[in-house]
Amino acid sequence: MIEVRDLTKDYGPRRAINKLNFSISKGDVVGFLGPNGAGKSTTMKIITGFMAPSHGTASVAGFDVFENPLEVKKRIGYLPETPPVYGDMYVRDYLRYVAALKQVPKDKIEKAVDMAVEKTNLKDVQKRLIQHLSKGFKQRVGIAQAIVSDPEVLILDEPTVGLDPKQVAEIRDLIKALKGQHTIILSTHILPEVEATCEKVIIINKGQIVAEDSIHNLATMDKGQSRLHIRLRKGVEDMKAVIGDIQQVVAFNSGTSQREWNIDVKGGEDVVEAISSRLVTKGYGLLELSPSKVDLEDVFLKLTYGKEQGSEV
Repeated sequence: MIEVRDLTKDYGPRRAINKLNFSISKGDVVGFLGPNGAGKSTTMKIITGFMAPSHGTASVAGFDVFENPLEVKKRIGYLPETPPVYGDMYVRDYLRYVAALKQVPKDKIEKAVDMAVEKTNLKDVQKRLIQHLSKGFKQRVGIAQAIVSDPEVLILDEPTVGLDPKQVAEIRDLIKALKGQHTIILSTHILPEVEATCEKVIIINKGQIVAEDSIHNLATMDKGQSRLHIRLRKGVEDMKAVIGDIQQVVAFNSGTSQREWNIDVKGGEDVVEAISSRLVTKGYGLLELSPSKVDLEDVFLKLTYGKEQGSEV
């Protein structure tokens, strides 16, 4: 559905993105993840035809973004970071206007607007001026304009930025409801948003892709590596001094207190036995030793900052 090859964008001497290569299949829900300034919005603007690349190509449904811009725009719904809404228009009139701009046939515009209003739960405010809406509802209007033409591809750039927790939850539920109906790219730096809505992740850092896989595979990206959660009766001030000489131990991550630790290890039952035996022998009172899931935050920090949160090795 979407193919990006050697995509590069320079702003004068500064290179925002550097030779990006990725593909997104029809029906995928992909999180385009990275810290602020990583190049996410630049990439989205190029894919949507809003901005030209310095080098490389991008295509949607087989159509090159710049050789066939109208064909591409017919297939894309785009929500920029700042919703492109007109405050002095009524919600329904604005959606009619957008539908006409996107060349929805005249006899189908009302039905298309009804669909967008229903999906985004705007029925109660459709006759209100946009400027009188809350930020959360303005964001919903922004999503409604993106889907009013029923596009094959939906690109959402930071859709929950600046919203309160309730509004964030509402927008996440809306994105989940759109799954299966569109190919969705969600560009964000908010990790829970990706975990809650996406199946696949592309992580970009300093203009380059550093990982591309399913969330599950990324969480187990170090083959043979696992995490053990340890809870002790007595606190350990320096875990490295206690088990640091066990070769299969990769990293120590302290929890909420010195009595709880997450230990990253390589190996099987032998390393588990060695750690438990050492802690018991030292008299720390081993209360719990269990497998613990490596989450997306750990992977993200490792790939973008070169270390895991709380790592002491």
